[in-house]
Amino acid sequence: MLLGSGGREDALAWRLRQSPSCDKLLAAPGNPGIARWADCVSVDPCDAAKVVDIARRANIELVVIGPEAPLVAGVADALRNAAIAVFGPNAAAAQLEGSKGFTKDLCRANDIPTADYVRVDRASDALASLDRFSIPVVIKADGLAAGKGVTVAMSRTEAEAAIGAAGDGPLVIEEFLKGEEASLFALVDGETAVPLASAQDHKRVGEGDTGPNTGGMGAYAPAPVLTPELQRRAMDEIVRPTARALAAAGTPFSGVLYAGLMLTAEGPKLIEYNVRFGDPECEAIMPLIDGDFAELLHAVATGRLAAIEPPRLLPKNAMTVIVAARGYPGTPASGGVVREIEAAEQVEGVTVFHAGTALGDQGLVAKGGRVLAVTAIADTFAIARARAYRAVDQIDFADGFHRRDIGWRELERANA
Repeated sequence: MLLGSGGREDALAWRLRQSPSCDKLLAAPGNPGIARWADCVSVDPCDAAKVVDIARRANIELVVIGPEAPLVAGVADALRNAAIAVFGPNAAAAQLEGSKGFTKDLCRANDIPTADYVRVDRASDALASLDRFSIPVVIKADGLAAGKGVTVAMSRTEAEAAIGAAGDGPLVIEEFLKGEEASLFALVDGETAVPLASAQDHKRVGEGDTGPNTGGMGAYAPAPVLTPELQRRAMDEIVRPTARALAAAGTPFSGVLYAGLMLTAEGPKLIEYNVRFGDPECEAIMPLIDGDFAELLHAVATGRLAAIEPPRLLPKNAMTVIVAARGYPGTPASGGVVREIEAAEQVEGVTVFHAGTALGDQGLVAKGGRVLAVTAIADTFAIARARAYRAVDQIDFADGFHRRDIGWRELERANA
């Protein structure tokens, strides 16, 4: 059973259903795209009692939790207490995403490379702490913010405005790190941690990486900038020490640990952790995974990661372009009709994942900010990129928009 209803979960459902060991898949609550691969049941994924009840009645052997909210709410705890295998950490370990301050303190206590920071509980304390940082400075909401609770303030005025907009909730004020960002996804089942895949996301809404942060406007995988040597360092200096620290604290991590990294002149440094697959990185990674994906996740859930073959990736490149509804990441337009997805999927190597869709009187309509995740796979990055945009251009969605420059850094490197 898969919990969630976004583009990440559509990609997970698509990949799980291709696994030889997965002969039936339920999704709670799912979406019209996920319904292509799974039987959808109308359940709040944060309702732990209902999730456990359905899993028991359906004889579910593995529950995969897609989004962060059920993890932080303790749904994985409830499933484990009911002796149901679950891919995803308990609430205590999910604090790595649920509280940025928790993660920063863990890094400081275990010499894990990250930016200098200050934790504050009130806006007045945040304003006072600004003096110890140079500009630019990073302002982060401490709790869950769906990928949008971060401001990179390019002036003191902008920093003060971000603090004011955050209200009186806890904040993390952080040193600005120079470098290129990359995402590393590792599977962890306690103290064993193995790398799965890398990717690069595009958070800003506008081309040229301008405008406000979103949940992500596109991604590609793998990320060549995260070289094998840098990935080894990130695993040895960041991911594995984190897994050991959580295990030593009696809150072992089980699931996928998503490390957002800044590749600085001194080496990789942790920007933040997520405790689930990223979105839209997941949509780019899933087509690259080789082998029985459901069995791989079941091995993590049952503490057998060290006993199985390491994860394998196809020697290909993938790119995802998000088609969002007008107004995103503010108040997105809803109800716009979406057509010609089938035409888009006629492009070689393309799968269109549903991120925010519903069925209306006129057929498929938009119901979220990010509506579709158009994903292409090919032997080279350039071909994958060309296929993704060829597919995007087939889609008929008058209320939609997308960035035309996803993968621009890699394209520049390839052209050079």
